[in-house]
Amino acid sequence: MKQNNLINTVEVSISDALTVKEGNINIIILPDWSQLEEGLIIELEQVIKTVINHSDSNQITLLINTNGISEDDANLVLSTVAMNLLLTENFDITVECEISLLGNLDEIELRAIIPFLHGRIILQHENLEGLALLIIEKIPAYKIEKFHNIHIGQLVFDLCTRLFQEGRWKEAIAQYQKLLEIQVVDADIYCNLSYCYRHLNLLEQYFNTLQQGIKLYPQEGRLHFSLIIDLRRNGRIQEAILSAENAAKCLPNDYTFKILKYLTVPSIYENQEEINFYRQRFIQGLQDLIQQTYLKTTQEQQSALAGIGRLTNFYLSYQAQNDIDLQCQYGKLVHEIMAANYPQWVVPLPMPKLQPNQKIRIGYASHYLHSYSGTLWLTGWLRYCDRQNFEIYCYYTGNEPDPVTQQFQNYSDVFHHIPYNLSAACEQIIVDKLHILVFPEIGMDAQTMQMAGLRLAPLQCVAWGHPVTTGLPTIDYFLSSELMEPENAQEHYSEKLIRLPNIGVSYPKPYIPPVIKTRSDFGLGDDAVIYLCCQAPFKYLPQYDFIFAEIARRLPKAKFVFLRGTLLEPRLKRAFTAVGLDSEDYCVFLSIPERLDYLMINLLSDVYLDTFTWSGGNTTLEAIACNLPIVTCPGEFMRGRHSESFLKMLGVTDTIAQNEAEYIEIAVKLGLDQAWRGAIAERMSQNHDRLFDDKACVEGLEAFYKEVCSKH
Repeated sequence: MKQNNLINTVEVSISDALTVKEGNINIIILPDWSQLEEGLIIELEQVIKTVINHSDSNQITLLINTNGISEDDANLVLSTVAMNLLLTENFDITVECEISLLGNLDEIELRAIIPFLHGRIILQHENLEGLALLIIEKIPAYKIEKFHNIHIGQLVFDLCTRLFQEGRWKEAIAQYQKLLEIQVVDADIYCNLSYCYRHLNLLEQYFNTLQQGIKLYPQEGRLHFSLIIDLRRNGRIQEAILSAENAAKCLPNDYTFKILKYLTVPSIYENQEEINFYRQRFIQGLQDLIQQTYLKTTQEQQSALAGIGRLTNFYLSYQAQNDIDLQCQYGKLVHEIMAANYPQWVVPLPMPKLQPNQKIRIGYASHYLHSYSGTLWLTGWLRYCDRQNFEIYCYYTGNEPDPVTQQFQNYSDVFHHIPYNLSAACEQIIVDKLHILVFPEIGMDAQTMQMAGLRLAPLQCVAWGHPVTTGLPTIDYFLSSELMEPENAQEHYSEKLIRLPNIGVSYPKPYIPPVIKTRSDFGLGDDAVIYLCCQAPFKYLPQYDFIFAEIARRLPKAKFVFLRGTLLEPRLKRAFTAVGLDSEDYCVFLSIPERLDYLMINLLSDVYLDTFTWSGGNTTLEAIACNLPIVTCPGEFMRGRHSESFLKMLGVTDTIAQNEAEYIEIAVKLGLDQAWRGAIAERMSQNHDRLFDDKACVEGLEAFYKEVCSKH
């Protein structure tokens, strides 16, 4: 605030200070007011002269902390300082220096103002007593004699960095925008600013920031990559493809953008015709990608390696078709790229001989040896392992350890945590001389796909953490389930199919807490019939949207609770409109970040509606643990038959439909007939032991291990 008289500073509240100063460069000093007045005046004169002499003084606000002195006395001292500077330096600080007094700052107030402080000028005598020193230390500190050389861009950048690291997204955005205003620009600013917008779910600002950054820095792959991936994730597929084509032009030698240019498919589809269109586009794109993959030079090899290390073809499998041919083409491409980069790790390995009393060494390698749906079941395989005949090695290549990670470590004879280091993980597996290496999933994590494209053990298997054939020539067996696979299942796999007993995995029974919340806590009515729809949006295909509307037409009290499905809103609106209903009367979209709330929703719901073609896995098992009746209709492939297999093993098959019409009938009957619904739930409760912690599948798995080892 500029003063028009000698000095007219006022002590302002924290909130007022922030309101007035948010756009300025705020520098704080913490004088020791108890020192001799002569020394105090000299220090204040030095600071104010330094600020006035700064090349960007017109943008700087000097905040003077007045802890330890009254407002009147502080103003009196500053009046003396102002008069001295006017007489000796001809500085009129009423015009040339913007000053605010901040008095009696306690720790809470100091924390509030920290996000707006760009720096502190160090005084010889400071009053830090009563203030949290750890908080003060977060503020960049500058000596008086060096401050005038600090560019304001550096001051703002340092504050941006601090706010970004602390996750203070709104405050960081304000400072990043300040940087752009003062023409301090580099690619990191656009990356970080976009990241802040994304965390606040401000998608338009997020995408605009990335696009602005790309215009200025067309060679910056990070900006292109984030833009493409998140446009697709948010259902903006045409923009994503155009952005991928633009990235491929800007960075023609970056294999990442070749993959994205040719193989990008939607995460969700607007209609069934789109599925066919994008499948044909993928088929042609894969051919083009293969033809344009060059692996002669080291640069080409490394670029291709980096590309497949950032991406998988995850979304292809959600088109509900037999992917074996496309997966084999892609798997062969991955293998060739890996062989070009690591020729020493693609040669066949001899099976290590078993000496008397020696155990078979089984390795499990995954990015997800933590609490994750695709690997949680693996704890059962390890927990019930026959320790007399098998030695367990685990390789955790991710880096989100939690209590489940500790379980994996406890159940292993040897546990290696090698995060984000492909070569080191591969070298360790080779050194351990395994008999069999198992990947619990292949297809969700790019580094796992790279490892699986090598030959790191004599025999290599994949399990159904991601229930789709890998197409990799280096994976020998697919460990599946006798209850999930149709008769012609081998036609869906490039690997030799192994049908393990029951559901193939030993899933630990989840802990289910008592009901401690009510429907009203989630904005749901007590008289509604709640159908839980908890799958990821890409599992919902458009040809089945009519089912929700048909259930609602027959059951006006129906409420469909989607936990991750806001992208489906336009499609559902069309489906309900087609039968004369308003989707907003029936569809509820909730965000449930906490596990406790997720389980509460299961416990408070009436019916679980499974998805067609790709059914629930972990979600269905947890719903069963909550005794929530499940409506399912088995699909053509194993990935669409999980829930059916769980219910068969549970011995509660009344709610398994054979077609869409029967699915609707069962769902409506469960909604209308509370007694039947209760009877289903009771039978589920009584039969939990049939499903959870199954040991028969472990015995079948280990019999397979022994058999294949003896054959080799």
